[in-house]
Amino acid sequence: MASRPKQAEPRPAPRLYLMTPRIDDVTAFIPTLAAALAAGDVAAVLLRLAEADERTLINRAKAIGETVQTAGAALLLDGAVDLVARAGADGAHLSGIDDFTGALERLKPERIAGVGSLVTRHDAMTAAEAGADYLMFGDPDQHGERPDFAAIAERVTWWAEVFEAPCVAYAASIAEIEPLVTGGADFIALGDWVWGDPQSVAAAIAEAAQHMRLPETAV
Repeated sequence: MASRPKQAEPRPAPRLYLMTPRIDDVTAFIPTLAAALAAGDVAAVLLRLAEADERTLINRAKAIGETVQTAGAALLLDGAVDLVARAGADGAHLSGIDDFTGALERLKPERIAGVGSLVTRHDAMTAAEAGADYLMFGDPDQHGERPDFAAIAERVTWWAEVFEAPCVAYAASIAEIEPLVTGGADFIALGDWVWGDPQSVAAAIAEAAQHMRLPETAV
């Protein structure tokens, strides 16, 4: 895996990556999602679906996908690799190096394969070498736990300085966005905390977007 060139091109502005709550009522969620997509520069939406039978999951993903893809963002399914093609999704997000490597053949090269829950630097490098389209750092585990923020910021900075594969950094609050952008994150992931009040989701996304500006470089 190649390191970043010393004379790199100007860094593109980072973009938002939205992680939905667990969705069961698609009809009720779509207006909120559409408002969120209109409020900031969203590159991708990670769709997390409540448990249901396979046909219901596919129908939910298709309905959400129409809104997401019409807005110019990529639709990623949380796991559910076998449903990606049938749901018309753009790819999947896998948790952990084992799930990621096990899903590669079913996703690549046609679809996006992203990965999070990478515990060690070795796992991150292994995922990138295997062809991950992005790596996510700082995402909560199944119990809602995540590393200390200082450790997350350090991992993002290390990755951005050395490796080419895009980095998605999970921000657990507005206050975490600027340090992660400054550290070199290519995308900022926003999770459950932005969806708490449907009436204020767009405002939360717009506020997050205001903190996405790259730090000024001295001439």
